[in-house]
Parts: sequence; structure tokens; C-alpha cells
Amino acid sequence: MENNHKDHNEEHENGGMGSRGVTRPMAEKEVKGHSHDHGDDNGGMDRMKMLYMHHKQTLWIYWMLIILGAWLVISPFTFDYGKDIVQPSGGRSLWISDSMRVLVMKWSDIISGLLLMFFGWRSLTPNRPVSLWIACFIGIWLNFAPVIFWAPNAYIYNNDTIVGVMVIALTILIPGMPNMITYMKMGSVVPPGWSYNPSSWPQRWIMIVLAFFGWIVSRYLGTFQLGYTDYAWDPFFGESTMKVLNSNMSHSLPISDGAFGALAYTFEFLMGWMGSPSRWRTMPWMVTFFGILVIPLGLVHIFLVISQPIVVGEWCTFCLLAAAIMLPMIPLEFDEVIAMGQHMVQAKKRGDNMWKVFWKGGEAFEENKDERTTELIEFPKKPMGVFKSSVWGMSVPWTLGVSTALGVFAMFAPATFGVDITTMSAHAFHLGGSLIVVTSVICMGEIVRRGRYLNILLGLGVAIIPWIAGDGSLGLSIVGTIVGLAVAALSFPRGPKKEEYGLWDKYVK
Repeated sequence: MENNHKDHNEEHENGGMGSRGVTRPMAEKEVKGHSHDHGDDNGGMDRMKMLYMHHKQTLWIYWMLIILGAWLVISPFTFDYGKDIVQPSGGRSLWISDSMRVLVMKWSDIISGLLLMFFGWRSLTPNRPVSLWIACFIGIWLNFAPVIFWAPNAYIYNNDTIVGVMVIALTILIPGMPNMITYMKMGSVVPPGWSYNPSSWPQRWIMIVLAFFGWIVSRYLGTFQLGYTDYAWDPFFGESTMKVLNSNMSHSLPISDGAFGALAYTFEFLMGWMGSPSRWRTMPWMVTFFGILVIPLGLVHIFLVISQPIVVGEWCTFCLLAAAIMLPMIPLEFDEVIAMGQHMVQAKKRGDNMWKVFWKGGEAFEENKDERTTELIEFPKKPMGVFKSSVWGMSVPWTLGVSTALGVFAMFAPATFGVDITTMSAHAFHLGGSLIVVTSVICMGEIVRRGRYLNILLGLGVAIIPWIAGDGSLGLSIVGTIVGLAVAALSFPRGPKKEEYGLWDKYVK
């Protein structure tokens, strides 16, 4: 018992294959023993034996793919896809007719189901990673199809999205990345020169939780736009939420922006589970795609939400909540992207094949263990320890905290002073205040602390524009000057730096 516990700790601390979220005790033990007896010459053979043993332990997964495929095939024959067809909210016109919506979704499910059965059957034989990847992309398609083709009723939407998530989890999450066991590079868990591991489970745990709640909020908004519910409740702004969701801004896209947001949060939630605690080194491609999904696309999502009072003239509580959930995810993900970039830079200097490093990971530059992180298994006993481990790299200098509060105040100042929200002065406060909040929260991530200088321009804009516009009250203009100049002044101090970031340290100023 003691030896098993010791092996588990060694495996975890070194970011071993067992720490990818799936344990492989029998295969790991056999391979270790074989390696000790025969040296490193048979490393390839050892990994293949481990692959076959792991396949035996997870055989149920491939049968589940076949069963889910069969479920999809019979769904159109069990449930009438053409019954109770709903129309999008707000009298929105669609790019596709109702009959085509039914026909496309019916054949999408039948073909997807048949393909899942075929590739699930092929996956029953070990060492067929292409079949598993194709099955994974079928799961991705099942999440996209009901959004793109405006699934005619809620059953089709729920059926496809739930089955799609299950397929993705069964192909690349629960068993681990297909065949990664044959090429995964062992070594460091903490990036060289860093004081913590940005890919540790606590660091990803908080991202997974935020993505889940973002999915709930966006799904609620999406189901209203898709027509599955007749009313979108708002606790503060009454029917403003429905006006925003049915606005010309929202209808400018050929698909439901709420459902698309739920789709994005779905992938963020799933990608949070992918890879080992050293995925910044072993899976650069995944960290890159996850970073794109969270950072640039997240910023676009936030900007669209904060522009609603300007473009639509209304506020939407759940839209603001979705943006508020996305906002802290951006600085929380930046450090993992930077750690991955540092590894790529070092690998290039070493002369490694960058294409291979990007898709299959690179050799470690040092051997180390993550002895600082409080593991998730300790959460019932040490909840604060896990929480602190999950927010390393984030700090809240009083300057950024005050700037955030001033930004929130600026957002609602026009309503407080009774100024028409359609005026230029009000727009300056709404947009400027929102961007001050966004900038301040993102720059709480130490690795992007330099971005706080953007608040100087935003603060000056809030201070000057109301005087130039001249369409607000005197009181509002004076408040804007005070708030704007205060935000600009608060942007100069850097605040404390609590962590180390290797090659990136010189940029934290």
C-alpha cells in the first residue's frame, strides 16, 4: 500500500502519464519493471505495450461510441423532427427554410451516427488514433450543427449537443489523447525559471468552473433566441434583455449569438480537462487553440456586450454576467500561453523541429517537480490552499482595485445624473468605464501588468469627451474629469509582483 502511494506521488510530481486525468497503474508498473530490466533501448516497445494495456482497460469507451452512434441513427425515426417546429425570437428571418432545417438535422444525425458506429468499431482495435480523432470531430460537428442550422425543436438541440459532448469526452478526454502515450516527453512540470506551474489542475480548475457557469448563462440566452423559450427573465432591467437579444445588432449574425456563446463555453470547458499538468510543454497546439478561444475571442465577446447600451440603448443582466465570467478567464489563461511560448522559443534555440514540437510536445530542459501546488484531492481539507494555487499569477494592487471601482461607477454615472443614455457624453461614460474595468481586471494578471497604461488613455477620454460633446450635465462633466484623471494617475504604479516568470520576467514592468 505504501509503495503504491509512493509510486502515485512520483508519477504526479513528475507530470507522468498517469497524471493526465486517467490512471494506468498496471501498464505503468509493467513498463517501469521492463525498463529497469532491459534499459532504454526498448523504450519504444515499452510504450507500445503500455498503449495496448491501456486500450484493454478503456475498451468500454469504444463500445460506448458505437452505442451513441446507434442512438443518433434511430433518433429521427423515434422522434418526429418535423413536429412542433419553433421559430426564432423576435420574428427573425432565417437563412434556411423550415423544411430544410428538418431535413438537414435528420440526415446530419443519421450520417453522424453511422460514422460513429464505423469509427467506434475500428477503434476497438488498438493503435488507430485517426479513427478516434475522426470520432472526436464528429462530436464537434454535433455541437455546431444545431446552431448553424437552427435546430427545429429543443429535443434536437439538446440531443445533439449532449451526445456531442459525450463523444468528445470519450475520444480525447477520458482515455487521454489518442496514442499520446507513444510519444509523450517526460520531464519538467514547472516551466524553467517559473515559481509555479500555470497548467496545474488548480489553475485549470478555476477555468473549468468559470466556463461551466458561462455555458449555463449563454445557453439560457441562446434557447430564447432559438425559440425554445418564450421569455427571457431579467432581474434588473425588465424586458431589456429581450430587446437586446432581438436587436438588429444581435440579428446581424446568421446564427444565434447566445447559442454560439454557449458553444464557445462548451469547448472552453472541455479543453480545460485536456492534457497533463505539463501540457504547456507537451501540448503546445492545444494551449494555443485554448488561448485563442479565451483571449481574442473572449475580448470580442466582452466588447460586443459592453457596446450594447451604445448600439441598442439597453442593458442585459445575463449578457453582462456572461462577460463578467469571461473577463477573469483572460488573465488566468495568459500565463499558460506565455509558458508555452517560452518553451517554443527555447526549443527553437536548441534546434528542435518546431512543427513536431508544436503538435507533439518537446523535450524538457530540466527535471523538476511541482512541490508547491495544493492538489485538488486536498480540497475538502484545504479549500483555501487550492484556491490560492488556482490564482497564482494574479494579484490585486490597490491601484487596479480602485480603477475597477471607478470604471463601474462611470458605467452607471449617466443614469445617476439623469443624462439621456443616447448622448455622446453618456456613451463616453458607458464605453470608457467598461473598458477601464476590462483593462484593470486583465492587468491583475502580473504577466500582462504593463497593459495598465491603456487606462491612461481611457481615463483621459472619460475626462475630456463630456466637455467636448457638451450634451451632458455640468455635474456629470465634473465627475468625469475627477474619475478620468484619477484612473490615469492610478495607472502609473505597477503594484507588487509576487511570482517569477522565467524569460518573461523582464516584460513585467
